[in-house]
Order: sequence, then C-alpha cells, then structure tokens
Amino acid sequence: MDKRADIREKALRDLKQSEVLMTDGHFDYGNGYHGHVYLNPHQLFRHPSTIWRFAQDLIDLLPGDLVQRTEVVAGPVTGGALLAHTIAGLLDSRRSLTHPPCSFAPFNYDPAGGFTLRPFYRRELNGKRVLLADDVRNTGETFSRCATLVNEAGATVLATAEIYDRLEAITELGVPNIALVDYKAPENYEVGDCPLCKSGQPITRF
Repeated sequence: MDKRADIREKALRDLKQSEVLMTDGHFDYGNGYHGHVYLNPHQLFRHPSTIWRFAQDLIDLLPGDLVQRTEVVAGPVTGGALLAHTIAGLLDSRRSLTHPPCSFAPFNYDPAGGFTLRPFYRRELNGKRVLLADDVRNTGETFSRCATLVNEAGATVLATAEIYDRLEAITELGVPNIALVDYKAPENYEVGDCPLCKSGQPITRF
C-alpha cells in the first residue's frame, strides 16, 4: 500500500472510531431527507487537536505544487471555515520561511441570500490563487457557489479539498478535488418515506 492510501485508510478508521464520521444513525439532513451517515462537526471541532490532525493528513495528500502555489485557503462557515483556517496556518509550516504567508477567507451564510463574501475579503482575494476547503462534500453545490464568489472577486480557484467526500457530487468545478476520506453512504430517504422513522428509530440529536 502506498503512503497516500495508508493515510486515507487510517483517517477513515480514525474518523469512525472518534465518532466524527457516524455511519449507523438516523439523521435529519434538513433538506427533506433522512439517512444513516453523518459527519459530526461538533465532534470534529470539539478538540482543536482533532481538526489539526486531520488537516495535516489532508495536506499530506495535496500535490506539492498546490501546497506551494496556494495563496489563500477559503471555506464556508462553520465547518469549512474552521478547516480552511487550520489548513492556511499549517501550509506555512510546509514552506520556506521566505515564502509569503498564506491567508484565510470565510464565506458567510445568509438564509435569505445564500453564501456571501464580505467586502474586506473580496479585496484580499483579488488576483490570488485559492484553495477551497470544506468538512464534507455532498453534491458539490456549496463549492460551486463559493467558487463563483471567488471568481467574482477576481481570484482563481486552484482546487477543492474536504475531509469527507460522500461520492454524490453532481457539480464539478473542473479543478482537482482532494478528499481525505471517500465513503459512499447508503441511500438517503425522503422524510415521508423514511424506513427509519417507520421503524420507530429516533432521530440522532446533538
């Protein structure tokens, strides 16, 4: 087994053992669907050392040129922004002291208008090369909306990266995507036809 495969296999095992990746629950995803699998961001970010460890593993999977070329790491609140902030700091430890420091930018979420980028960060992104990061990739729509904001700010998306890829993406950005863990989740169920609800299994709460 090569080093990258070993990193990913160990990460999947650690995510399950730490109950960050929960694979046998009854989760309400808030979009009209229920399912068995959930990435628990509360458990992921409860101890800063946990996200630092997984972020370092994810960086180990990034191509060397991407590590060197990234000028900004950006992610959507809350999970993606915390991961992006951690990666931005750790990238500097992988580069020479003369390399310009990596910056961070968060995308805020407005229920009325979707993701937004504050004017300060729009100015900071102009002309920069950006790595988009999130804790999980579902359909890829979140990355797509964030990429649109990056492009509108005059910046370029180099790649996307996440801790957990559900392998359900229907939107691709045409740039590399790097996942620490790939895990195909079982089928999700519409709320009105959820067998977990019908069997009386309570929804997992945090």
